[in-house]
Amino acid sequence: MSEQSPPSGPAGAGPGAPDPWKSFRGVMAGTLILEAIVVLLALPVVSAVGGGLSAGSTAYLVGIAVLLVLMAGIQGRSWAIWANLGVQPLIIIGWAIYPGVGFVGLLFTVVWLLILYLRAEVLRRQKRGLLPGQQPPGE
Repeated sequence: MSEQSPPSGPAGAGPGAPDPWKSFRGVMAGTLILEAIVVLLALPVVSAVGGGLSAGSTAYLVGIAVLLVLMAGIQGRSWAIWANLGVQPLIIIGWAIYPGVGFVGLLFTVVWLLILYLRAEVLRRQKRGLLPGQQPPGE
């Protein structure tokens, strides 16, 4: 197993076969960037509706957003999806600042669980040689 991505699969995949994990890493990185944007969009909401921003709540929200953006750069690691899931409780804890922040954490936890399922499904199909890039030409 490569440190960068799940295994390459059966020998049926030729050297010119598309890498299914490259696009998958892009989806995960894009999801983290989207999550960072949503967390930053909580700043004006907390300021106007949630009782105002304090230095602590501002640092928390900006810190979480920076962490999410930095994590987008490590999506080539085999453990990245687990790190993505692991950061979600940090966002759910934001419920103490404003319930909407905790809801964002819950919502993205569901998204990451779906991505985890899709990853397992692609890996299962790759092991069985069922991915389009693993099919002989002409089929």
